[in-house]
Amino acid sequence: MDDEVVCEYLRLALRMGKLVEGFVDCWFGDPTLAREVDAEPPPLPLDIAARAAGLRSALGDTGIARPRQRFLAAQLTGLECSARRLAGIRVPFQDEVHAYFDVDIGLGDPDRYAQVHAAISELLPGSGSRRARVEAFYERNLIPPDRFQRAIQVVSDELRVKVRPVLGLPDRERVEYEIVRDEPWNAFNRYLGDFRSAVALNVRAGRTIAAVPLIVTHESYPGHHTERCRKEAGLVNGRGHTEHAIALVNTPQCLVAEGTAEHGATALLGDGWGGWTAELLAEHDVYSDGELVERMVNLVRQLMPARQDAAILLHDRGADADEVVRYLERWLLLPADRAEHMVRFLLDPVWRAYSVTYVEGARLVGEWLAARPPEQPIIDRYRVLLDEPLLPSMLEEELRRPGSAQPSRSDDRSKA
Repeated sequence: MDDEVVCEYLRLALRMGKLVEGFVDCWFGDPTLAREVDAEPPPLPLDIAARAAGLRSALGDTGIARPRQRFLAAQLTGLECSARRLAGIRVPFQDEVHAYFDVDIGLGDPDRYAQVHAAISELLPGSGSRRARVEAFYERNLIPPDRFQRAIQVVSDELRVKVRPVLGLPDRERVEYEIVRDEPWNAFNRYLGDFRSAVALNVRAGRTIAAVPLIVTHESYPGHHTERCRKEAGLVNGRGHTEHAIALVNTPQCLVAEGTAEHGATALLGDGWGGWTAELLAEHDVYSDGELVERMVNLVRQLMPARQDAAILLHDRGADADEVVRYLERWLLLPADRAEHMVRFLLDPVWRAYSVTYVEGARLVGEWLAARPPEQPIIDRYRVLLDEPLLPSMLEEELRRPGSAQPSRSDDRSKA
């Protein structure tokens, strides 16, 4: 019965993947199952939605352990919402976000953004406008396009050496990088299974050297690639939990994954990553302001909730695209073309809510990491996120629990 339920979940996910390009973020499960789904006629979105709801309701009658049931139920809720919206059913944006990501969101605080702007002005003094000084900072720390991939590879090789002894990756794991253009994202990890990833790098991401360590820690070491390697080894191969052989966008799974990846640099390198990167890349004729880059990034990250605000304003508060572009220009200190590019992403019917995974995911995971016992190294706390199928609501519950240390491990081998 357990295997039947999980197989049906995988079938539903693969069927959605036939209808929505990019919905299946990675898949390394049974190829026979994928061939069976490929051979089926095109599914109807409402049929997928109805089957997802029915499967979720039936979970309590299975022998699946409660933590697994909870994970599957949350994933099925997100999948059902995607299928309903694909069928043309209108879902209010806040309800959509809750169904997808197991969180509730609200607007950020412009007063806080203004305080960050003031701090940026102090960090980057000069006679020009604040935005002009920010652009000049980025120009000083630009990575030449012809050196971008090499810089990524150099940093990746060094971080891989750091990750292996503390996180125990298998010898055969590998990440390959390629440069792409004109994509809405900076980088994209495609996990291939068998401990291999292909990471596509948008050449626009080389706007600043700060992107190099942050891309690698997010996409590879100790971010997405490392997480999927450890889940393949521990959950799929070790426990037989084949629901983790697939990763889906617009589900709670991806919010925790993105939040985890956003804190990869903090967990592995801690303070000083800017100087570390500058020293490493100087040997390859790529130069930066080092410590200043790190301080700037730490400030800019505090403005990222404005990106989530933009989605709420656009989809929940009736703002038009031009208003949202101006909002992003003002609070994220973006040039018009980059703000317009961001709004186009927010208007995409599949990706319109995805910014929540970075903003709310980073907030939630960051608070959870900070709540660790004083004697616990951050990398040990981080390892739990890599190994366990934690949901946003689980992290929230842990944070609300008085005197809590870390979530109980969902070690249910006896019931698997």
